[in-house]
Amino acid sequence: MKRLCNTFLIGLAALAIEAEAQNATPLRLVQTIQLANVEGRIDHMAVDLKGERLFVAALGNNSVEVVDLHAGKRIHSITGLHEPQGVGFVPEFNKIFIANAKSGACEVFDGSSFKPIKSIKFSDDADNIRYDAAARRIYIGYGSGGLGIIDAATDDQLGEIKLEGHPESFQLEKSGPRIFANIPSSQKIIVVDREKRAVTTAWPTSGATANFPMALDETHHRLFVGFRNPAKLTVFDTESGKMVADLESPGDADDIFYDGTRQRIYISGGEGFIGIVQQQDADRYKTLTKIPTASGARTSFFVPELGRLYLAVPHRGTQKAEVRVYEAQR
Repeated sequence: MKRLCNTFLIGLAALAIEAEAQNATPLRLVQTIQLANVEGRIDHMAVDLKGERLFVAALGNNSVEVVDLHAGKRIHSITGLHEPQGVGFVPEFNKIFIANAKSGACEVFDGSSFKPIKSIKFSDDADNIRYDAAARRIYIGYGSGGLGIIDAATDDQLGEIKLEGHPESFQLEKSGPRIFANIPSSQKIIVVDREKRAVTTAWPTSGATANFPMALDETHHRLFVGFRNPAKLTVFDTESGKMVADLESPGDADDIFYDGTRQRIYISGGEGFIGIVQQQDADRYKTLTKIPTASGARTSFFVPELGRLYLAVPHRGTQKAEVRVYEAQR
C-alpha cells in the first residue's frame, strides 16, 4: 500500500510540473514604473547598466525620462528637446546621445549632471542610434536617406553614408563591417559596408511594406525584420539575403529584440501585444504566445544582461504613461 501511495504521489507531482510548464509565460510582468505628466508618443530607450538607469525618449513630451531601475522610479527629465526619437548611452565617456526628429540634431549630454555638451546638426528627422563600441563611433539614421557618424570621444561628426531613403531600425554587425538597415520607402533591406561607407547590396521585401523594426542573430546568421503591412515577422539569411521563414506578428510593431540566451524573439506592437517567437534552429520558428499590453505600446527595449524587457506605455485615456518591466523566464 505504501509503495502504491508513493507511486500515486510521484504521478501527481509530475502532472503538476507538466501543468506549470504549460502555463508558464515566457515573459512575466514584475514591475510598473510610472511616468507622471508624460504626454504623447514614447519612442526608443537605452540603458546604463553600471548606474542602473533607463533612458526613455518621450517624443511627444519633448523630453528624455531618466529612470532609476533599482529604485523603480523616475529621477530626472531632460527637457527642451525637439521630438526625441533615438537615445544612446556610452558608458566609456558617460554621455547620453539624443536624436531629435524635429530639429534633426543629435544632442549630447553629460551622463551625471545632464548638462548639454554639444549639438550635432543633421538635415532633419534624426532617428535611431547605434553604438559601435569597438570603433567608439555613434551611427544615427536621419533625413531622406543617411547614416551620420559621430566620434563618441570627441563628439565630432566624422561623415555620413548616403542611402536611398530614410533608415528605420538598423543593426551593426559585431563580427564584421556590415550594417543592415530597413528602408520602408523603397521596400528594401540594404546592407552597408561601414568601412567603405557604401551600400553593397539590397534585398527586396517581396511586396510586404512598412518594414520598421529589426533584430540580428549573428550566431545563426539570421536577420529578423518586422513588417506592418501585412503584420508579420520575416527571417532572412544574412549570407544570401534569402527569406527562410514568415510568421504572424502583432500589428504596428516598432521594436524587435533577439534573446540569444533563450533563443527567443520579442516583438512589441502598438495594437497592444508583445509577440514571442521561439527559435528552434536557424530555419525553424514557432510562435509561443501573444501577451496583451496596452494600445500604443509599440516600443520596447530588451537588456540581455538583466534578462528583462522594458515596454513603454503612453498615456491614453485612463491608461497613464509608464514603463512595464517583464522578466524573461526559462
